[in-house]
Amino acid sequence: MITVKDILKTKEEPTNTVEPTTMVIDALRTLASVNLSYLVVMDGDEFKGIFSERDYTRNLVLKGRSSRDTMVQEVMNTELPEVYMSKTIEDCMYLMNMRGNRYLVAYDDDNKLAGIITIHDILRQVLANKHHAFDDALTSGLLDKDESGRIF
Repeated sequence: MITVKDILKTKEEPTNTVEPTTMVIDALRTLASVNLSYLVVMDGDEFKGIFSERDYTRNLVLKGRSSRDTMVQEVMNTELPEVYMSKTIEDCMYLMNMRGNRYLVAYDDDNKLAGIITIHDILRQVLANKHHAFDDALTSGLLDKDESGRIF
């Protein structure tokens, strides 16, 4: 089974960081320069949340706020599911689905931020490792289940 540790090995160290007091306009410039959909919000060595394009549109644009007058800490997401290194890709997918999140915060055994796992990371792993991504018994059970007569 693919674990959080395996997924993080495929990613570079996070360099897409901003401080909570960064103005949103500057965070947007950083987002554009790193060509990612999110920034990790750090206060020194302490993880505070993430700032994403979705946070920008939902918590700033749609509320008529100005990106020049708003700090990242006012609109960032702090309600992220947490995972640890031994959790499986299935655990990650379950958490994302149940919580409606596109991001998971991964911590190491010392409770320090190890990285962020995105829905795209999960999808890449599933596509690249279809035969290892899922437990065969679970997959077979789902595929073999008689769903005739059900409307989805």
